[in-house]
Amino acid sequence: MRISSGMMFDAGATGITRQTAALLKVQQQLASGRRVLTPGDDPVAASRALDVSQANDVVTQFAGNQVAANAALGLEDVKLEYAGELLQRVNELAIQAGGVAGNAAGRKAVATELRGIYDQLLGIANTKDEAGNYMFGGYMSNTVPFGGSIDSLIAGGEIVYQGDEGQRRLQVSSGRQIAISDSGLDIFRRIPNGNGYFTTGYAAGNTGTAAIGAGSVNDPAAWSASPAKNVDVRFTVAAGVTTYDLVDTATGKSLLTGVAPPTAVGNQRSYTNGQLINFKSQGAEPAFDLGGSVAISGNPANGDSFNIAPATTQSVFATVAKLIGALESGGMTPAALTKYSSDIGAAFTGNAQALNHIVGARSRVGTRMNEIEAAQTMSGDLSLQYQQTLSELQDVDFATAVTELTRRQAGLEAAQRSFLRISQLSLFNSL
Repeated sequence: MRISSGMMFDAGATGITRQTAALLKVQQQLASGRRVLTPGDDPVAASRALDVSQANDVVTQFAGNQVAANAALGLEDVKLEYAGELLQRVNELAIQAGGVAGNAAGRKAVATELRGIYDQLLGIANTKDEAGNYMFGGYMSNTVPFGGSIDSLIAGGEIVYQGDEGQRRLQVSSGRQIAISDSGLDIFRRIPNGNGYFTTGYAAGNTGTAAIGAGSVNDPAAWSASPAKNVDVRFTVAAGVTTYDLVDTATGKSLLTGVAPPTAVGNQRSYTNGQLINFKSQGAEPAFDLGGSVAISGNPANGDSFNIAPATTQSVFATVAKLIGALESGGMTPAALTKYSSDIGAAFTGNAQALNHIVGARSRVGTRMNEIEAAQTMSGDLSLQYQQTLSELQDVDFATAVTELTRRQAGLEAAQRSFLRISQLSLFNSL
């Protein structure tokens, strides 16, 4: 085979170029810290690295959502904590109100502070987050959730809720969306009144000094099963003896006799001051059991009555407003003071329900925050695992790469020196 000078020069240049390219590739690997610079370097590793990188990007997005969700729930928790502190103060003021029944100035001072607390609670319910959205408006984040005047609530009205029942959510993991807000309807409006089972009422025409407590249910199953849930406790005072009847207002019949009143005094129960009224049949009475009882203290007048009715719901604002209304009622007669005492007691019980409701809401928020914390831990572990896998697939082994760099340098130098020697060969040098 004849080898021309052109072939020698071309072969030498090709060899030098090949060695230079190989050397440059090793230099790029060392500079970038990556073994796989292009998919062609290792197609299998490049394909796996792409899958792992995409999975890591998803985890990174979830991690960002977790931070945002935790911040939103943290802000809600702070607001609910402050609301709970305000309701604790309402409890203290309700107790204080019981001690200033006959002191007009004292009642006014307590009512003034309660009006301030009412405004603060309304401010919390209508608060905005850092993005300018109303926190407790549901999906209607641009609408003021709560409206209405306190005077309408004192008169027996209810707060107006202008939001909806939606809960904004964020995806915090591949299989979990978590609520980052709560409807104001659930937090501030749907609070059981009374003792949670029934409420107690004071007839407007009462003239005696008897007051009724909040009552309690010791057998929830009996309460649920009983058809009689709206009952009047009606008093009769005759010849210095006080008795009472229990009347189912739905049927108009006495629970003690099974017939419509008037019930003969001999068929009524006797009453003593501070007596516990059990809503359960005794002796020869027709069988009935509401599963609860209520305490009545004081001296009722003839014809006085009290009512128990199934509990419904009311807002925390209505609870505070009713306490303000009792303080501002102004009556100082024995009957008025008795009613005042009953209203204060009912407001105290209602506020306790509101406070428990807020505590329960905070507990649910805390549970979600704990779940997010667990998701953050898992996301951190997954991200670390993905990064380790990517490192194994892509990163360069520096010891091997430095050795390869030295070898490529030696090969390039050899190619250059040999080409220089060969390029100098000539027949004329031998003549």
